[in-house]
Amino acid sequence: MNIRFGPAGNSSAFYEEGCKSSLDMPGWLKLKGLNAYEYQCGRGVNIGEETARKLGQLASENGIYLSIHAPYYINLAAADQDLREKTRSHIMKALTAARWMGARVVVFHPGSGKKDSREDSLKRARSFLGEVSKQALDEGFGDIFLAPETMGKKSLLGSLDEVLDLCSVNPNIIPAIDFGHLHAVSQGGMVAEEAFAAVFDRMESVLGKDAFKRIHIHFSPVEYTEAGEKRHRTTRDQGFGPDFTHLARQLSKRSAEFTVICESDGRQAEDALVYKTIYKEVTAKLERL
Repeated sequence: MNIRFGPAGNSSAFYEEGCKSSLDMPGWLKLKGLNAYEYQCGRGVNIGEETARKLGQLASENGIYLSIHAPYYINLAAADQDLREKTRSHIMKALTAARWMGARVVVFHPGSGKKDSREDSLKRARSFLGEVSKQALDEGFGDIFLAPETMGKKSLLGSLDEVLDLCSVNPNIIPAIDFGHLHAVSQGGMVAEEAFAAVFDRMESVLGKDAFKRIHIHFSPVEYTEAGEKRHRTTRDQGFGPDFTHLARQLSKRSAEFTVICESDGRQAEDALVYKTIYKEVTAKLERL
């Protein structure tokens, strides 16, 4: 069964221990007991082919599963043609970098539609994603999943239902479920296992049981306001949810195959290990029942 834990980007400890380049990350993660890494391209896809291929080689040698977070500038719902073409370019560049390094998932933010209704924004986003994902398939990227992420602010496109709707456009689109974001946008709603179960039940009803073979998850404690997400926290910060134990129970009960990418503030790798330990303990306890 494919079960993976790792960080989004490089945690503070990575640099404090003398590492300087992301090329050091695969070996460092293996030593820590982690096996996933989400390479960050939030400010643009700036990695060159030579470096990307080297990172992919090192990841393969160290058993690290790679994903990429595409630029934050993506907006599938944009009505302006120039912005739409920029979005297309960002996605295609991210897919190209993913191909170079052997990453299997490209995560991206769906965007927002500020000038019209949310329904119109989603309709426009769905149509454009269909167009871009078809282009990706036509250009040979069919083995790389595009993954729209659930968002943490109410003003942004990316509720659970909106993301699942986007995923129904094409088989090479899967959800990136950020439970910290869901917790923030629901004003602290992810406080019981039933809330996590409801997310997976909804996912199964829209995408089918096969979705449990390739779940891509973002997780971290989160601070929020009435507008939604304010900032990421860490497992050392008291009083911030959601609780990973509830998610671990659901993943174990459903025999899911998944990747958990931790986005804790500065402690991405350390907290990923915390989550891995919780999952192992929960699974062992459920097996004894």
